[in-house]
This record gives sequence, structure tokens and C-alpha cells, in this order.
Amino acid sequence: MSGDDAPRFELEYRRFSLPLREPLETASGSIDAREGFLLRLADRTGDDTTVGYGEATPLSGWTEPLADCEDALERASRALRDRGTLEDALEAAAGASAARHGVSLAITDCRATGEATPLYRYVGQGPMVGRVPVNATIGDGSPKETAHRTANAVQRGFDCCKLKVGRRPVSADIERIRRTREVVGPDVELRVDANEAWTFDEAAQAIDTFVDDGLGVSIVEQPLPAGALKGHAELRERAAGELSIALDEGLLEHGVDAVCEAQAADILVLKPMALGGIDIARKIAAWVTELGVRPLVTTTIDGVVARTGAVHLAAAIPNLPACGLATGDLLADDLGRDPVLLENGAAVVPQAKGLGIEGVWHE
Repeated sequence: MSGDDAPRFELEYRRFSLPLREPLETASGSIDAREGFLLRLADRTGDDTTVGYGEATPLSGWTEPLADCEDALERASRALRDRGTLEDALEAAAGASAARHGVSLAITDCRATGEATPLYRYVGQGPMVGRVPVNATIGDGSPKETAHRTANAVQRGFDCCKLKVGRRPVSADIERIRRTREVVGPDVELRVDANEAWTFDEAAQAIDTFVDDGLGVSIVEQPLPAGALKGHAELRERAAGELSIALDEGLLEHGVDAVCEAQAADILVLKPMALGGIDIARKIAAWVTELGVRPLVTTTIDGVVARTGAVHLAAAIPNLPACGLATGDLLADDLGRDPVLLENGAAVVPQAKGLGIEGVWHE
């Protein structure tokens, strides 16, 4: 193929596996490692080549399986080899949320890099943002272990911690929250995430105790199975504004309209990997804000490329509460150096062009 006949764009991908430092125990199961694909998009225009990176890291129960993700990435890569457009590549990955996330992020990074603009400013067309607030994530453990891990996070500068609940009887989880509150004091924001594990009666018991005993829980995330919109609406009414009900899995199952029509959530949790890209997540954030629901960005415990993309997404959305973006320390290994500094409960947003990622693709 001659130079004139060569496709302008080339999309490559490589599989990776990133072990966690220790298993993260959640009500949905234990996460031991994250497997996915690192993407590299090259845009060859004249004598110049601009590169963008993406990441497709499926998670069981949230996205397509790993094999389906790879198939979608191959379709996207083939579309570009056949001289298709970037939109053709995105369309080829449609229906596989992790794969589409990776392709979309690589395209956006490539374009922002080509314009020498930080990705969040390319996406949001807004002002410079230096930091976004983040929370620490605390897995399941005994009351003593939970309090100790939360106190360690506070010592590292976090003033907001999300505790995974639902693997134990609700009374045991309440004791974990109580013990943690005693140890960290009144000024640390505590949230809980049940990952669909509670029945309505269990969730009602937990919420009543959190409120009546002054345990200072600010958010209860996905207390009931995703299908239970009416139940979540009743829990929201029961909480009477003393704490917020957040939906995560419920958003993926029902969509924005159904959740808002049922008045089932104060907060919607946006996981770019599960939603199919930061472009989709940002549109949803704008949509739900207009409907009076607060968006909150989290990762699916991803590698540094997707994690940094989520930080840029959060920086492109005004007035977010603390987001679940500080998950890099859960990994024993990563794809490359993390350009995001965590400092005093905030992620310092990279101001380099594009994602600000370097050294992840080794020839």
C-alpha cells in the first residue's frame, strides 16, 4: 500500500491484567484483578502523527464480557483499516460499553492532544479546573478493620470515605459504621454502598439507625436491587432529606427518565466504563442536573488511562460532590505512571495536553 493509499487512522489494542493489592470485598463479590485492553489511536496527517490512548476494562455485571469487548475492539480497528472515519470506529464498538469507552477515550485524547488542550477543557469548553474532590473506598471488614482503614484514609488527607456494606447482616454493618464514626470523629463524611444487597426492611433499618443515632451517613448507594425503583423512592421519602439515596446499577437498568419519573434517587452515579464513554457520561450529567438530580462520577477500579479520563470528566462537570476516583492505590500494578496527584482529599487535574498520559505504550 502506498503512502497515499494508507489509512489516516490506526487503532491498536493490547490485553493487560492488573492484580489488586488485596481483594476488594463487596456485596457483589470479590474483585481480585482487572483485565482489559489498552488502546492506541494514531492520526497520521501529513508528516505529523498525533497519538491518543484509551482503555477498555470490562467488569462482570456492569459491561460486556472480556471476549465480547475484544470482538468489538477488533471491529473498530478493522473499520479504520478499511479507511473508515472515527465515527465509523465508534459505531463498530456500539453495544459493548467498555469497548466503546476505550475507543471514545482514545479519540478524545487524540483530538485534545492535537489541539494542545487538556482533555477536560476540550470536552467541557469551560474554565481551568485545578482539583476535583474525591472519596476513599473502604472494602468489607470487621468493625475494627473498617475503622482502622478509614482512619488511615483520613490520615492520608481524605475527608470523605465510602464504605462497602451488604456482605454481613445489616446489624453488623451498622456496627461497622458506628465504630468508624467513633474513631474518625464527626467531621469526616461517611457514605455506604450496598451494591443491591439489602431487602427493603434491611435498608429501612439501616437508614432509620443512621438518622436516629446521628451516625452522619450522607449517602446510601444502591441499597436495593436495581429493579426496585418504587422501593428506592420509598426509602428516599423515608430519609426525608437527612441523607441522600444514590442509584448506580439502577441507572444502567432503567435509564434516566424512569429513575427521575419514579423520584427514586437524589444522586446518580456515573461510571464512564459502564455507560460507554466519558462523552455519554457527560451528556447524562448535564441531563440529570436539569432534572434536579446530582451526578457523581466513579470508576470501575480501572487502570491509569481510564481513571485519568474519569478525572478529566469530573473536571468538566461543575459542582460535583466528592467522586470515586481515588482507586489507583487498590492496584498492585498499573499501566504506567499516574499523572493525577491525590492531595488533601482532591485529585489534582493534569494540565498537559490530552489526558496527560505518558509511557503506557511500550514497543
